[in-house]
Amino acid sequence: MVEDNTVREHAALVALLRQRPDGLSWTRLTEDVLYFGSALQVWKEHQGDALLADDGPLEDAHKDVLSWTEQGLRFVSVLDPDYPRRLRGVHEAPPFLFAAGTLKPDDRGVSVVGSRKASERGHQIATAVAHLLVSMNLSVISGLATGIDAAAHTAALAAGGRPVGMIGTGITDTYPAANAALHAQVSERGVLLSQFWPDAPPRKQHFPMRNAIMSGYGLATVVVEASEHSGTRIQARVAVAHGRPVLLTELVVNATEWGRALVDQPGVYVVRGVEDVKDALNIVVDDLNAAERVQRMVSELT
Repeated sequence: MVEDNTVREHAALVALLRQRPDGLSWTRLTEDVLYFGSALQVWKEHQGDALLADDGPLEDAHKDVLSWTEQGLRFVSVLDPDYPRRLRGVHEAPPFLFAAGTLKPDDRGVSVVGSRKASERGHQIATAVAHLLVSMNLSVISGLATGIDAAAHTAALAAGGRPVGMIGTGITDTYPAANAALHAQVSERGVLLSQFWPDAPPRKQHFPMRNAIMSGYGLATVVVEASEHSGTRIQARVAVAHGRPVLLTELVVNATEWGRALVDQPGVYVVRGVEDVKDALNIVVDDLNAAERVQRMVSELT
């Protein structure tokens, strides 16, 4: 019975996103679903007179949800208990995720991001930061692009850590194709996540969206290396807006105006080596532990 209700809720969410009743955006629909605690209720709210209701889109969505399950694709709604908890709390939280691998709702991870055309020094820093995160029992989050992303995930895997890959395509696509083996390893040893329909190809607008959920999922973002017009700057700015710490290396601060502009923002650190990264992340983790202790105490008193 629970499983059947979950399928119905998933189908209602898919139908809402496809139909976009009253022209509502995905973000607004996600907010409504979270408010009511039920995609099916939101669907019914928009159907109006039950005698005139068109349940065709709902039936089509139900078939698709079942088909995805048959294909081995895991669909996770923003209402599901295994949806990443920190991601649910940001404005850009996607209404669903497709996941390949092991989801951890309370996963503690840090994004390691940067240029696709990384220098040798950039690769070295990404590798060192990934090793540090593994030693701190933190997941290594990245976008599975070439350059810094690939270096971070490769190092995390080599060190026996947990990689979390956020991709800008559907879960059944691999982009870039050269990283196909890395995609497979990330899903086997950690988790691969997509906020797009399963067969969605790479599109320019997907990658800023991907960067936003990387920030929302993690505790902090380390920007290893980037150019003035790098898409990485989007994640850095979004992370500041999310209240997530941003760690900029000297490579970024020296090379970009946007990096220098972020230096005086709250929660932004300039790191000159791995020890600086460790010191900053220790503060982040200590603050998180303290906040969770307070939450537990409040829960015990209520």
